[in-house]
Amino acid sequence: MLVAACAVIAGAGYASMQGRLPALPYGIDVRLKEASETVAGRLGLAPGPSKVAPGEAAASAPAAPPPRPPVAIRTAQAEVRTMPVRLEAIGTVQTLANVIVRARVDSQIMSVEFNDGASVKAGDVLFKLDPRQIDAQIKQAEGNLQRSKATLELNEQDVRRKEQLARNEATSQALLDAARANVATARAQIKSDEAALENLKVQRSFYDVAAPISGRVGVAMLKAGSLTKSGEAGQVLATINQITPIYVAFSIPQRMLPELREAIVAGGARVVATPQGIAKDAVGKIALLDNAVDTATGTIVVRAMFENADELLWPGSLANVRIDLRELPNSVVVPREAVMSGQRGNYVYVVENQVAKFKSVTPGQTVDGMTIISSGLVGGETVVTDGQSQLAEGSKVTMPSRQRPPAAGATSSRGSQG
Repeated sequence: MLVAACAVIAGAGYASMQGRLPALPYGIDVRLKEASETVAGRLGLAPGPSKVAPGEAAASAPAAPPPRPPVAIRTAQAEVRTMPVRLEAIGTVQTLANVIVRARVDSQIMSVEFNDGASVKAGDVLFKLDPRQIDAQIKQAEGNLQRSKATLELNEQDVRRKEQLARNEATSQALLDAARANVATARAQIKSDEAALENLKVQRSFYDVAAPISGRVGVAMLKAGSLTKSGEAGQVLATINQITPIYVAFSIPQRMLPELREAIVAGGARVVATPQGIAKDAVGKIALLDNAVDTATGTIVVRAMFENADELLWPGSLANVRIDLRELPNSVVVPREAVMSGQRGNYVYVVENQVAKFKSVTPGQTVDGMTIISSGLVGGETVVTDGQSQLAEGSKVTMPSRQRPPAAGATSSRGSQG
């Protein structure tokens, strides 16, 4: 039947092309219509137009999407305040002086007079060496000096006798001159003996190895009973680091050098150093600038001095350094989290009448978590600090009645749209 229907359809189509529509019996027309609908269904063709009631058409149309709910956000106020112009860097704590202690004579260590790591003052005895040989030499030099003094006294008496005889013409002038020469020789010998004794006493001081500077001494490298050698060939006995006062060295870009020098001349450039891992600050001042810019890095080394009476800064440790150069009055500031970056540059979202609005801004320096806005805001605006990734221009927003900062370790929903 399907084949017959297709043949009839083909014939009818040919007849229509020839302008002739053959008349079909009523029964064949009905069966032909049913067959054509069956063929169209099998071939995947759309059925012919059907009449649908108006109520049924309205019921089949898709429903409009529900309105988007307001986005939950956190906000803060853009403020106008005086902000410092600040340099920040990572510095290294350095000692003003580092002294290596060595023996100046060959001897044996008799005792160690300090505890490892102790604080010492200049002149404190650190090591005592065996002084018996030098003490014997000092006694010998003292004896020589006494003998020379006795010789001088005898020669002076001889001169006085010969002078008396010479007045009475009882002795020759030659003998008197010889006696006077003996006196001069004895006086010269005394000076020589005194110098030798002084030299030995200086050498005797080498047997008490003293601290040349005040500071913190390290570990004693040699203990009692060890032999020491003098000079650079000798082994290091100990090392002393001066830590009060102390330096913190750091580098700044050369473009900041003129402003830093101006701040130093104006009496500013207050330096605050915070050792990493310690929630305590040390306050100091710029001590010196290096005499040249490093051409490889384009930076210059700066050293700040700190009294460090509490020994907060320890040699070799790292510290976060902040230098307040000057102050900027009437600066518009927002929390650092409010400023976003995207394809359209830096921006913030401002809330007006529970609606988020896109604002392009020009951010400046960030100090203590607050970013200075050079342009784009005037102060007093309500800016979004959390939830920006879900916002677009004109988004409805909702804010908690009592906003709290996110807990430590919480992940913010800030994005980088724009």
